[in-house]
Amino acid sequence: MLVGKGGPAYLAAMAETLQQDDINLSPAAAARVAKIAERQGKPAILRLSVEGGGCAGFQYRFGLADAAEADDTVVKTDGVTLVVDEMSLDLVRGSVVDFVESLGGAAFQVKNPQAASGCGCGTSFSI
Repeated sequence: MLVGKGGPAYLAAMAETLQQDDINLSPAAAARVAKIAERQGKPAILRLSVEGGGCAGFQYRFGLADAAEADDTVVKTDGVTLVVDEMSLDLVRGSVVDFVESLGGAAFQVKNPQAASGCGCGTSFSI
């Protein structure tokens, strides 16, 4: 029997599936994180956090992380890891982190079903 962290492998897979229902990382975002991480010589781990501020009340913060913290929700897509702290997860639950390129530029975007409104550039939101 294969054993993963904390129990049989199928339980670990079920836990990862449950976490992926909390938040997801699109393949386009995973590819962009992998490219940035490789260029900077860092692990392919994207941290998403939510802070107070911005034009709509809360703002998204993205950055490369060296490792996940103990209370982080961890989601993997195409070998890239997305980590979200417990407090931020409450504000982005059900979201998809995507990377979008357009004539106006390229950026990570959070498609957040909980956001009641947001700013024009998509970096801040209110609930």
